[in-house]
Amino acid sequence: MTQTPAPEAPTFASLGLSEPVLRAIEEVGWTTPTPVQAECFPLAVEGKDLIVQSRTGTGKTGAFGLPLVDKLVDARPGVQALVLAPTRELALQSARELGKLGAHRGLHTTAVYGGAPMEKQIRELAQGAQIVSGTPGRVLDHLRRGTLDAEGLRVLVLDEADEMLSMGFAKELHAILELLPTTRQTFLFSATVDGPIQRVGERHMKDPSFVTLSGDAVGALTITHLSYMVSGKARGRDLAKILEVEDPESAIIFCNTKAETEQVAAELQRAGFDADWLNGDLPQSERERIMARTRAGELRYLVATDVAARGIDISHLTHVINYALPEHLEQYIHRTGRTGRAGRTGTAITLVAPQELGTLYYLRLQYKIFPIERSLPSAGEERTRRELDRVEMLTSAFGSPSELDRAIARRLLTHPEADRLVAGLVGAFFGPSADTIDDEAAAARRERRPEPAPEPEAPRRGRRREEEESREERREAREESRRERRDERRDERRRDDDEDEEDEGHVRLFVNVGRRDGVRVGDLNRLFQDEAGLEREHVGRIRLRDKHSFVSVPEEKADAVVENLSGKSFAERELKVERAKRN
Repeated sequence: MTQTPAPEAPTFASLGLSEPVLRAIEEVGWTTPTPVQAECFPLAVEGKDLIVQSRTGTGKTGAFGLPLVDKLVDARPGVQALVLAPTRELALQSARELGKLGAHRGLHTTAVYGGAPMEKQIRELAQGAQIVSGTPGRVLDHLRRGTLDAEGLRVLVLDEADEMLSMGFAKELHAILELLPTTRQTFLFSATVDGPIQRVGERHMKDPSFVTLSGDAVGALTITHLSYMVSGKARGRDLAKILEVEDPESAIIFCNTKAETEQVAAELQRAGFDADWLNGDLPQSERERIMARTRAGELRYLVATDVAARGIDISHLTHVINYALPEHLEQYIHRTGRTGRAGRTGTAITLVAPQELGTLYYLRLQYKIFPIERSLPSAGEERTRRELDRVEMLTSAFGSPSELDRAIARRLLTHPEADRLVAGLVGAFFGPSADTIDDEAAAARRERRPEPAPEPEAPRRGRRREEEESREERREAREESRRERRDERRDERRRDDDEDEEDEGHVRLFVNVGRRDGVRVGDLNRLFQDEAGLEREHVGRIRLRDKHSFVSVPEEKADAVVENLSGKSFAERELKVERAKRN
């Protein structure tokens, strides 16, 4: 009986990509297209709108990037493709990858996002960038100012659309869509395709094709899921016990709040673990330092919020740990999509308190994910861990013994009293200080470094170019950080004669705290984001005075901000927030 030969796996050449793009692919080190790339390319170049259910780490940037740079965008100056992403990091990541893919076709990309000076972004747009990657708030600002001309736009990409909606960008997203040409082609990428995503497709897309690959539909199904039942009263201590037994090579530990990230990282450090934290309050320079340590394999446990981890590409993670179940189940899919990438195995561990059992039930019901339930380590398991630590200590203590010593060892193992003899040798090696030895062995295990992120197998010329680009990006980031600090100081020095000048659609709010209360611009920025619920892009100019301050916010959000902040305690004072009176 003749067997039908299996169809050949697609290659980048078989997709019909042009020579300049194939050369760029070789330089970035890609070898074969991922399933989502192979599925999306022919549909995209046919001109179809796409709704793609695809998790982080499946090559979705290439899935929309390859048709963009190869067929849908040309070298004529002016914005032809717009990529919207929920966070600054993801926008920057997409811009970098698209820039590399389009390098030999004369295409230029630029990233636009809040928290960075407008001047540089306006200059790059004016120079004729064909592809723009940005966050909704800043893109909308540019569209309204006229600094982003969308008249020639051919393609819109909504990257991680479910995240944009869950992070409160629905209003900005719909406002942007209304300002773009209706003749455009639209690609929507999302880890989950639920009611809100479907409504965006129905309202703003033309007969979209759905791409849902079995491996991508819910990527979380491809990894191992574990749940540990905890009391919820001492999660930090319980987490440390779990890490002792599970011993992950490397992990992101997800927390639901900023305060938790610092608290958990501090508890793990006190317990002897190599851990650091990442959240939105961390300065960009510190964020870059921590991410560099993680990618280099110098940091084993990264404790982060969902927002802070957006756009972070750490493909070598072995574990994702949920310090608590997220508020929205879609977040579980995004979190667990950060391990088990590119065919590797991965593990997700979740700490579940009694009050979270309902959420765990809905996870099983909605996504058909059934975590293996485990109890906190018993005394027997902790003893086993100590034994394994000692074995590891013995393993690393001896190099290559002589042939005579090996021969004696073989005779010992077959001796009738082998256990007693070997135990005596082990006891003589460790000595009488059992507690000290166990502490040393455990410390050696906790300090073990994870493997650094693997570099792609790219030609030497490509790797050198990437290293040069990375240095250039770090230099630009430092330059932007210096400019941001300079702009803050400049805003602080502004006089009353320009206080009435506001950006269009913004109003000025009076806040009854100032320099004398020890308040800085950054403190007010965080207050308006964390307590008033504003996105970073919506906090406008902040002007500090000795006894009070002024903060510019969008007109439509002003009343809600006043209501949210008034009466709260800040800088040891009760806040008074109101619309500033005109002179």
